[in-house]
Amino acid sequence: MLLSEGQMSDYKGAALMIDALPTAKALLADRGYDADWFRAALAERGIAACIPSKTNRKTPIPHDTGLYRQRHKIENMFGRLKDWRRVHTRYDRCAHTFMSAICIAATVIFWINQ
Repeated sequence: MLLSEGQMSDYKGAALMIDALPTAKALLADRGYDADWFRAALAERGIAACIPSKTNRKTPIPHDTGLYRQRHKIENMFGRLKDWRRVHTRYDRCAHTFMSAICIAATVIFWINQ
């Protein structure tokens, strides 16, 4: 798991996490991750990139729209985590304490929804 600074761009975060990616069939990501080097790194690992092209790309790269619609589940999970005020406003200065708060919130959310 990677906890980056709040103002870090998606490109820098992707570069830090590319070596830690598990084996998967596809990666769902938003337009912020649309970069040729990132798509090449995913293809090198045998992962299909389901990333819509940025609007300023000269030749758009097609993506699986049916698979991309499943991304709302990820967004819903982050929305539920942000219902917790401590996580949403990031009260904790220490990264370890912040990650612990996220784990507690995720555990309670999972327990309630069972």
